Amino acid sequence: MNDIQTDLSENALVAAIRANLCEFYRHLNRSFPETYFENEKFTRWCASIAHPWFNGVLSSLSPEKGAEAFIEETILYFRGKGIGAFTWWMDPSIPSADWQPVLAKYGFNYSDDTPGMAVNLKMLSNSQAVDGLELRVVADEETLRTWAHIFTTGYGLPVEWEPAVYDLQARLGLGFPIRNYLGYLNGEPAATSSIFFGAGVAGIYSVATLPEARGKGIGAAVTFRPLHNAREMGYRIGVLQSSELGYNVYKKLGFRHLCQIEYFHLTLH
Repeated sequence: MNDIQTDLSENALVAAIRANLCEFYRHLNRSFPETYFENEKFTRWCASIAHPWFNGVLSSLSPEKGAEAFIEETILYFRGKGIGAFTWWMDPSIPSADWQPVLAKYGFNYSDDTPGMAVNLKMLSNSQAVDGLELRVVADEETLRTWAHIFTTGYGLPVEWEPAVYDLQARLGLGFPIRNYLGYLNGEPAATSSIFFGAGVAGIYSVATLPEARGKGIGAAVTFRPLHNAREMGYRIGVLQSSELGYNVYKKLGFRHLCQIEYFHLTLH
């Protein structure tokens, strides 16, 4: 278990939001040994899902000599893999402005449209009970296949992505530092969530509810339960990157909107 962060200052929380995501990407990279790439300057991952966030680079330093050569190599790498778009991220200590002029030369666009949120787990507001809802930790491959189906459908992803979603989650593993949850409504699977323990905090990911099950408070329940479990484990801080659909749900649970998630993205032609 990584060292649990206890600094609840706003600056520390902002750094934690970004650091947890960076650690998730490092874990993702290490889960794909056939494409693994990591050194003191860069981490590069190429996952099985054709989505820019699951194919990208994390820079641990500001640009220096050789950076442009690596950018060019990376563009050729992803193009050779048939990847249509990928993302470029920075460790929390690296300002996005350091990389912007270099990446702009290659056609990268800047994005900061995703809210970064955090909550003091001691102040976490309990979600309302949902009649007929049961949450289970995913502990075997069969349940993980169901999880992948519900997540793909709930997120509105192309149905043909479902095997890749399963493959990704299977590689990430069923134990620490990640744990997946599946919500059953009246005995039928209806919602998903995941928690990733990294950078000393608990990060919420993959919250999805089937369209026909929305509006019942299920999203709040599948977010609260993992965080409650994290609090029982001694964690002090919960973090997430919010979708537009989930923003008000997270606010009601006690999350504070503290920053925007910054990254660059490039579409390959």
